[in-house]
Amino acid sequence: MSIWKQPKIICWSQILATSFQRLLDRQLIDNCTTPEQLAEALFHAPFVVVSQGIQADPIFNYGNQAALQLWDTSWDKFTQTPSRLSAETVNQATRAKMLAQVANQGYTSNYSGVRISSNGRRFLIEKTIIWNLTDELENSCGQAATFPEWTFL
Repeated sequence: MSIWKQPKIICWSQILATSFQRLLDRQLIDNCTTPEQLAEALFHAPFVVVSQGIQADPIFNYGNQAALQLWDTSWDKFTQTPSRLSAETVNQATRAKMLAQVANQGYTSNYSGVRISSNGRRFLIEKTIIWNLTDELENSCGQAATFPEWTFL
């Protein structure tokens, strides 16, 4: 079964899109009329979408196909990875500070920073939007990021 067809991924895709819409007053992805269409379109989008949970050391819980390719990893490995490991050690404090600001503000846009793939390849993410995720009861359930551009360093 394709990753995006899993019921929990269909539900999570709705949280990603609904939270984005609520905070930024625009759609994350256009022309999706059913939850299944949304999940498929988001997973196959030409831009990166990732999210993390609310653990003390948050773990990635979603990465679309573009993200999995960029980080050079599988779904199973990616969704077991602490998200802090997406940044090199020297950049982790800056990343943590930015995520704390997002937690207070709701979202940030036009963020850029250096990230590292599972095989050590460094890349610069640009024009990044990071937003808080809430469920249908407005309970906090994580943070997500999307970016359309990256440059290998």
